[in-house]
Amino acid sequence: MEHRRLRFGRGFRVLFDRRGVQAAQMVIAPGASEGGPDNRHRGAEQWLYVVAGSGVAIVAGARRALAAGSLLLIERGEAHEIRNTGRTPLKTLNFYSPPAYTRDGDERPAGRPPRRR
Repeated sequence: MEHRRLRFGRGFRVLFDRRGVQAAQMVIAPGASEGGPDNRHRGAEQWLYVVAGSGVAIVAGARRALAAGSLLLIERGEAHEIRNTGRTPLKTLNFYSPPAYTRDGDERPAGRPPRRR
């Protein structure tokens, strides 16, 4: 078993990964965004759950409103951007299958599984 207390401080933080799935938390400041037209995970799907705040997701050109309780699936290879349109931080919990990032938050090349500890 592995356990983490989510603090949702600032930015993006990988929490842990096991058996081909990775958990990470992301906080986007009011008026800021993450991603953009060239942002895509070529080797992983991203499940994004909004814990708090509001915003908009632009995925493959389609816009979806985000609010606490929203669950969004961004499929492999889909270009995407997440924007905070609210007055408070947009806090999200993200799952990647397979893992998409290193512990330092750098994106892994497609098809590169994490190294076992």
